[in-house]
Amino acid sequence: MEETSELGPDTSLLIVDDDRLFLQRLARAMESRGFSVATSETVSGGLAEVRKSPPAYAVVDMRLEDGNGLDVIEAIRTKRPDARAIVLTGYGNIATAVNAVKLGAVDYLAKPADADDVYAALTASPGEKVAPPENPMSADRVRWEHIQRVFEMCDRNVSETARRLNMHRRTLQRILAKRAPR
Repeated sequence: MEETSELGPDTSLLIVDDDRLFLQRLARAMESRGFSVATSETVSGGLAEVRKSPPAYAVVDMRLEDGNGLDVIEAIRTKRPDARAIVLTGYGNIATAVNAVKLGAVDYLAKPADADDVYAALTASPGEKVAPPENPMSADRVRWEHIQRVFEMCDRNVSETARRLNMHRRTLQRILAKRAPR
């Protein structure tokens, strides 16, 4: 296959996602593109895979049933600094994207991402610029992003975030429980 030349000599890919059907579909799609795929549905399983054999590539869901997928990204970066890891999530926001990049992710994709998007993110050249969005964020989305950024800065502590934003803790909990506005 010509695509494997973009991958380099090590084609190991770890996919960590708790959505079993998505995990299986993405694993098959990535194998067909030349990757040697290992999968896990949990943070603990992903960390075990990293300890066993740090992958050259990784696709990690951020919110998993047993914890935060960023722990897997951090473990990969520690064991193998040259690895190319991306974060997938259904709860995308700027604060968590920045945090993911700081921990070693090379990209951050919102679900539903298809196999072509994942492949493009994994094989993109370092420093390749992303086109600016055609639809800028709404005012509601900007507000939500700010709340998420402060929440991340407070280490996901609801009470501290509510104090800093000068809002009632329960109001903040309701906002955090909702999906991001468009």
